[in-house]
Amino acid sequence: MKSTIYTHLSVIVIAGMLAACSAATPDDKKAQLDKLKKQETEITKQIQQLEAEIAKTNPDSTVSVKAKEVSVTELAPRKFDHYVQTQGSVDAEDNILVSAKSAGVVTAVYVKEGQQVSKGQVLAQIDNSVIARNIEAQKSQLELAVSIFNRQKNLWDQKIGTEVQYLQAKTNKESLEKQIESLNEQNEMTRIKSPISGTVDEVVVKIGENIAPGMPAVRVVNTSNLKLIANVSEAYVTQIKKGNTATIDIPELKKLMTAQVTFVGKTIDPLSRTFPVEVKLPSNADLRPNMTGILKVIFHSEPSTIVVPVNIVQDLNKEKIVFIVETNGKQTIARKKVVTIEGVYDNLAQVKGLNAGDKVVTFGYQGLNDGQVIKI
Repeated sequence: MKSTIYTHLSVIVIAGMLAACSAATPDDKKAQLDKLKKQETEITKQIQQLEAEIAKTNPDSTVSVKAKEVSVTELAPRKFDHYVQTQGSVDAEDNILVSAKSAGVVTAVYVKEGQQVSKGQVLAQIDNSVIARNIEAQKSQLELAVSIFNRQKNLWDQKIGTEVQYLQAKTNKESLEKQIESLNEQNEMTRIKSPISGTVDEVVVKIGENIAPGMPAVRVVNTSNLKLIANVSEAYVTQIKKGNTATIDIPELKKLMTAQVTFVGKTIDPLSRTFPVEVKLPSNADLRPNMTGILKVIFHSEPSTIVVPVNIVQDLNKEKIVFIVETNGKQTIARKKVVTIEGVYDNLAQVKGLNAGDKVVTFGYQGLNDGQVIKI
């Protein structure tokens, strides 16, 4: 029966080829070749279908049927993570551009780039000569005021003199003390101090330059407290939550880190339609602010599920199918299985419709038909 089928099909192919070649002109050879290839593909498909039907009705007669070689993988339940992937950048919690608090000419810069500084350390000095002279003058007046106050107090304790004289001396002394205190505060504002401990990353100010309040002077960075900032599509706004596990891949370091989401923004950017996410990074001496990182936030994990390579899932008649291995008599055949995809991540698909122990065809699945004889 099989021989008769092949003979008839071969006659059809040869007749078609001869008819096409005899009627074609040299300019039509390419078109004829394309047509013949299509006919050959269709005939090959018909042969495979007939072989499959023969295998179903009479397994013993399929000994001579040519089996297609395939590779298979036995399925076993495994953990599978659902995540969203995006790109972000490393930032420091303490990345501060220190500015001046008062106006004046810079008279000294005490630090250089790369230098370690402590909290409260003076980084630069603004001209304070006028304030210093005023402080010295007020101190001299305060010494006199204190002396007068002490004498008036002694006299008043002995009931000598008037209360007004005592109160005037006291008021004058306290007024001068407050003026000196105010001048000392102004003098402190001429010193540009580091608000944190860290490393000097940039020195903007120079000696001799005029500086005003708010103008940047020195950048100080503390790299022991870093985070990754990224933007995530609003499609995941209900799935990403504070505390979600995340993995961070820093390409420059060729290192994968695990952390947790520490902040999820509540506002959607109207232009990018994204919301911000922050992940606190583990301590690492090689991390630097503004490094690029690939962030994967895991928002759901299946502890035990069936997973297959996504490329073996085929679309057929608006259905998702894979081929598994079955035994039919003495032959091994491919059996079509309709599956439902629950999620696709890392080129793997979580599917329903397959069971643990099923052997899925992972190589040679292209062009397979339901019931076709295969060889593993």
